[in-house]
Amino acid sequence: MALYANARMYALNAAVTAAWRTVFARVGERAGIDLQWLEHPPPKPLAELWQRDDVGCVFICGYPWSTWRGERRPVPLAVPRPSNPLSTGRPHYWSDIVVRGDSRFTSLDDLHGARMAYTIVDSQSGYQALRTMLTERAQGAPLFGSTVGPLVTPRRVVDAVLAGDADGGPLDSYWHDLLRRHEPDVAARLRVVARTPSTPMPFLAAAAAVPADVRARLSAALLAVPVDADALQINGFAAVDAAGYGLLAQRAVQADRAGYSRLA
Repeated sequence: MALYANARMYALNAAVTAAWRTVFARVGERAGIDLQWLEHPPPKPLAELWQRDDVGCVFICGYPWSTWRGERRPVPLAVPRPSNPLSTGRPHYWSDIVVRGDSRFTSLDDLHGARMAYTIVDSQSGYQALRTMLTERAQGAPLFGSTVGPLVTPRRVVDAVLAGDADGGPLDSYWHDLLRRHEPDVAARLRVVARTPSTPMPFLAAAAAVPADVRARLSAALLAVPVDADALQINGFAAVDAAGYGLLAQRAVQADRAGYSRLA
C-alpha cells in the first residue's frame, strides 16, 4: 500500500528537507512499504495533514495530539532524540524565547508589556509552553502588551523579531538547533533570554486508518534506521511514551482556570 510522509515541522530548508526524505526512503525500504514524500507547505494548516487517512509518517505536535477530540487520532510511531546536550539524551525539547541580538531585552521580565510573536495557539512550542510557564509566575499580572500572530511557522517568528515587528518570540528548541547548524548567520542575529521547561517533543505518527501491522513495521524501521546525525541534529529515534503527553493538556487547563487563556 502507498502511504505518505511529511516532515514540514522540521523541514527547515532544502538541505534539511533532503535529509528527512532520505530517512523516510530508508524507513519505507526497511518496512517494505511504499512511503512517498508529500508536499504540504505553509500556509496550509498542519491539522489538515493530521486528518488524512493515508499518512504513514508525519510529525505531529504533542499539544494538539494530547487535546484531540473524537476519533481518528494519529498513532505514535517514534520520536527523535535531539543531540542538544540540554536534552540529556531524551526525546524532550522546550521553547527558546528569542529577541534580536542588538535589542535592549535581557530577560523574560524585560518583555512584559512588549510585543510577543507566536505561531498558532494550538502549538506547544510556539504558544502553549510560554503561556503555561508564565501562568505559574504571573499571579494575575498581564503577560505581554500585545501579540503578533498567528504567524504559523517558526521561520516567520524569526522574521518578525529580526524585522522589529515583534520584540520577542518562542522558538521550538529543536527547530532552533537546526537553524544554528544550517543557517548560523541568521541564528547569530538572535539571542535567547529564557527557556521554558522541557516537555516530550513532537513525534512521528501514522493515521489511525493505517493497519496496525503496517504501523508496527514503520515504528520498528524508525527505531533502527541510520540517520545523518549532523544534518538532522538528532541521535536517532526512541519509542513514544504516549502517557507523558497528557501533561501538556493538564497545564493548558490550569492556565485557562487561572484566567490566562491568551498571551495578551
